[in-house]
Amino acid sequence: MAKFAVALVAVHALGPAALRRALVTDLDPTRGRMTARLITGLYTLYLDELTHTRALAWLRERRRRWPATTNPHLLLTRQTAEMPANPPVSGTAIYTIFEIVGARATQLRQDRILDEAAATADPVHLMRLFGVSVGTAMHYVYAAHPEKQAVIPR
Repeated sequence: MAKFAVALVAVHALGPAALRRALVTDLDPTRGRMTARLITGLYTLYLDELTHTRALAWLRERRRRWPATTNPHLLLTRQTAEMPANPPVSGTAIYTIFEIVGARATQLRQDRILDEAAATADPVHLMRLFGVSVGTAMHYVYAAHPEKQAVIPR
């Protein structure tokens, strides 16, 4: 689970809340796609080879460990797999995964978007790639390319 979660954040810039909201039905392994449940709505991720491989491995492990679970969430722990209320994985579990990696999930997400902004300087590209809003995309473009920020003459 940890390797899959890290790939989703490091490559696709999903935040911790989106990781927690993900459902098993959101993952389409045959097409290499995943629907992300972002604050702005549903967004389709096209999985790269690494993330796709990690997704398949996690699905196999999930089925092996908890074949009878009714929890619809993609990421599970021993506790959430067996709870009748079917809760999502806790924020603490996500935090622990990234603590082991040596980074915060939110920081890794921000670094990924900033890296892409530095490479492209195209806010529309960022919006399409990561499902971010116009304001967020512009924030990252200006952070990566301060010279692009318009200066209003006085």
